[in-house]
Amino acid sequence: MDSDFIIALAGQAVYTVLKASAPMLVLGLVVGLIVSIFQATTQIQEQTLAFVPKIVAVMVSILLFGPWILNTLVDFTYNLLNNLYKYIG
Repeated sequence: MDSDFIIALAGQAVYTVLKASAPMLVLGLVVGLIVSIFQATTQIQEQTLAFVPKIVAVMVSILLFGPWILNTLVDFTYNLLNNLYKYIG
């Protein structure tokens, strides 16, 4: 194994983590923005109003995108183990 292989593998790992977490982060960001606009227009400054909808949105996104996230992680793991087997075996 050379250093280029390790660097490429680390880059793939970071890309996979970003790709797998993107749906939850984007949905949490959108819901947080909507709640913040609602709080600014109504002048309601309740902390749980900002926190609870984001948790619900992230849970819903995990339910919706869970199979895709799992498939992405399984593909990465398969490619990782396949590449390691080529170098070892």
